[in-house]
Amino acid sequence: MHRMLPKILMLIFCFCSYAATASTENTELSNNLNKIQSLIDADVKALPNTKGEIKSFLEYRIGRNAALLQDTLKTQVEKADPDYAFLKPYIVKQLVFTNEVEAYFEKQRANLMGQVGSGDDNKIMVGLMQIQREQDKLFTAEKSLLSWAKDAGIDTDAQSKTFIATLITRADDLNSFVYYNQERLTQAVADVQVAGADVSSEQKSLVVELKERLDQSSTSLSTTIELLDSLGQDTALYKQTLFSISGDITQDVLNFDVASSLLSEWMTIAKTQAMENGAGILFKLIIFSLILFLSSLVGKVVKRVVQKTVSNSKLKFSMLLQDFFISLSGKAVFALGLLIALSQLGFELAPLLAGFGIAGVIIGFALQDTLSNFASGMMILIYRPFDVGDLINAGGVTGRVSHMSLVSTTIKTLDNQRLIVPNNKIWGDTINNITVEHQRRVDMTFGIGYGDNIEHAEKVLTDIVMAHPLVLKDPEPMIKLHTLGESSVDFIVRPWAKPEDYWDVYWDITRTVKMRFDAEGISIPFPQRDVHIYQTAAE
Repeated sequence: MHRMLPKILMLIFCFCSYAATASTENTELSNNLNKIQSLIDADVKALPNTKGEIKSFLEYRIGRNAALLQDTLKTQVEKADPDYAFLKPYIVKQLVFTNEVEAYFEKQRANLMGQVGSGDDNKIMVGLMQIQREQDKLFTAEKSLLSWAKDAGIDTDAQSKTFIATLITRADDLNSFVYYNQERLTQAVADVQVAGADVSSEQKSLVVELKERLDQSSTSLSTTIELLDSLGQDTALYKQTLFSISGDITQDVLNFDVASSLLSEWMTIAKTQAMENGAGILFKLIIFSLILFLSSLVGKVVKRVVQKTVSNSKLKFSMLLQDFFISLSGKAVFALGLLIALSQLGFELAPLLAGFGIAGVIIGFALQDTLSNFASGMMILIYRPFDVGDLINAGGVTGRVSHMSLVSTTIKTLDNQRLIVPNNKIWGDTINNITVEHQRRVDMTFGIGYGDNIEHAEKVLTDIVMAHPLVLKDPEPMIKLHTLGESSVDFIVRPWAKPEDYWDVYWDITRTVKMRFDAEGISIPFPQRDVHIYQTAAE
């Protein structure tokens, strides 16, 4: 027994120390909560005797201190082992306080509703929106307090039923208010569209104001739906309203009641529209399809006519210009038919064309490089520096043009590579059309030795050139002694040939000159240098 006594005393000491610490903490917490509650009570007592800005300030301070007090309670409740015996009276007092605030807001709301029609309805609506925002916070706080009270063992059945009834009534009111604001906003937007450039500042302000009202009422309805959901209430009807207004697809849409209700409503609307306007809509769709079909046929016929016209024209249009006219004619006819067809469906063409114009400006900024190629293609189309089949040197590429468009040019090189070159690269550089002329001069140079007979060499070169079947007689070939070089006497040989025969003439004459010079004993010198070595006698 004597051995156990120290341990017992130690346990008693630890328990007393813990109790003293807990008591100290509860005392500090109690003092803090009482201080905040005293500030709230003082402001609530002074509130009825104030007006204007002072009243707004007191309301703000009451709300701020109430939120601070609830946050303090929330911290204590969320502890691992909350002391509900200590917190219980504060929770009860906060529930009473929220009921008083709720009654205060209802009184304020009733006063504002009683002033409707007095001439300042806009100010009244602003006040109602403010009350809605404050009630969102109030009801959220009351839901938390009821949950804490239940955990603390407080009987809240009656107050919970009243709270649910209040939320359902509020949801019904907000549901109607949302639809009302939506209809007014739709009408206001329609009025602005009708006014066009003559829209007034009052009409613009009304649209902004109604948008703010709709946003606030939708937010309050969403908050009320969340509270009712947490209390196990059916909110399918209210969620349908939110979905109809916002169009947002959330998890609520997956709710069978919400989805079935929306589907039923849409089916009813579709059925009504079909019964009332079905014949007219069907007739318009048939006319729309018929106009598009006829436009497509006419477009094909016009393309064939234009193709035949431009290909046989005495103006000798380039292939690019022919393709441009053919493609443009067919698309223009179809576009005109599409506009006529849309007008049969009731579309206003003026706003549609204006929209296309705006879209064109936006696309133009986004596709500046492509439009630069298009503009270069138009310049090539107009000035025709080359055509399909021409051999050109442009954009750093040499080859024959195989295809042209308003954006790019396809060139097949001499070694059979296909290169697609942007038109702005071609138009922004030097364009050498090698085959555009009917004759092309073949420039060659041949050298003979200083000891060879000049007249004989000149006669041999003339015979070779004049005997070649691809060399043109007109213009007459030129064969002249050109320069006296370091190692040779050089002749220039310049016959003319068709562009497509250029290389055949060049290669054939070069080969023949070598063979004839060898047969005639005419030397073809190569660069050489004589080196002379002098020796002197040693001194």
